Amino acid sequence: MEIRRQSEQLERLYLSPYACFSDSSRGRLFPDKECAVRTVFQRDRDRIIHSKSFRRLKYKTQVFIIPEGDHFRTRLTHTLEVAQIARTIARALRLNEDLTEAIALGHDLGHTPFGHAGEAALNSIIGETGFKHNLQSLRVVDILEGGRGLNLTHEVRDGILNHTGQVQPLTLEGRIVKIADRIAYINHDIDDAIRGGVLTMEQLPAACLDVLGWQHRERINTMVTDLIKTGLSCPGKISMSEPIQQATDELRSFMFRHVYIGSEAKLEENKAVNLIRALYNYFLNNQADLPVEHRLRVGETGVKLVIADYIAGMTDRYAIAMFKKLFVPQGFPVV
Repeated sequence: MEIRRQSEQLERLYLSPYACFSDSSRGRLFPDKECAVRTVFQRDRDRIIHSKSFRRLKYKTQVFIIPEGDHFRTRLTHTLEVAQIARTIARALRLNEDLTEAIALGHDLGHTPFGHAGEAALNSIIGETGFKHNLQSLRVVDILEGGRGLNLTHEVRDGILNHTGQVQPLTLEGRIVKIADRIAYINHDIDDAIRGGVLTMEQLPAACLDVLGWQHRERINTMVTDLIKTGLSCPGKISMSEPIQQATDELRSFMFRHVYIGSEAKLEENKAVNLIRALYNYFLNNQADLPVEHRLRVGETGVKLVIADYIAGMTDRYAIAMFKKLFVPQGFPVV
């Protein structure tokens, strides 16, 4: 018997009836021969991990643009923290851990250089169609990665698309990732803001910390165990209890007021936005300078979206290097 089929049978024996089973996937965009060893969701996870888009997350901003310290989060470390939190919850609730991990690892593949500042810049440029990183993440896995996409399963694609926004993912595994994303960024952004001198512990809302915990690990543990307890007492429900949810929402609102909007962590964002705009306008007027794989898609996709795809795929340091190459005078070579 194939190892994959054994794994599928084990899922049926062990996982909750509310889980999304690998052998019941709605399938892929295009027919694909099954793997003898891995389930479809394990295969999706591996495709994401081995993609160039995943590796580039290492040099993309989380909150602090090009931080000098080695311990600030990047988009990659954020993704790994989301995956860890989501897997813990999925395992405790006997949901599909492989599906959960695949969604978590892929949820931010479409993020731009310079984090949400880059996203806002492209959104303002594109116009009517707009630019959202969750939509771009889906474009990456469907079309852009490797020039033909990763051909992921419907369930992973749905979780990536709906990890943010008002629409809930179809699977409980996707809903876990949506909440795990928030748990991760609220807590690690507090950690980074304190490390960067933007916040002090004394400024954090004491009423929230009395409920959630005064230490980083305590807060994550409180949120995660509360989600698990709620899920165990109300099977099929992925949510926090009212007191924990309220404290979490208040802490998130505090972070928006004191870190995400107008803080010292955002001092370089105007420069980042101007850089994105300059690159966009340059390639709009010099389409021949786009990489050939992007130029070939202009007729089918339209030049605006093609340029947005190219810029969104850049890392912070690549975007800066490109800007210097195009707009900063270079020294004259001495023979």
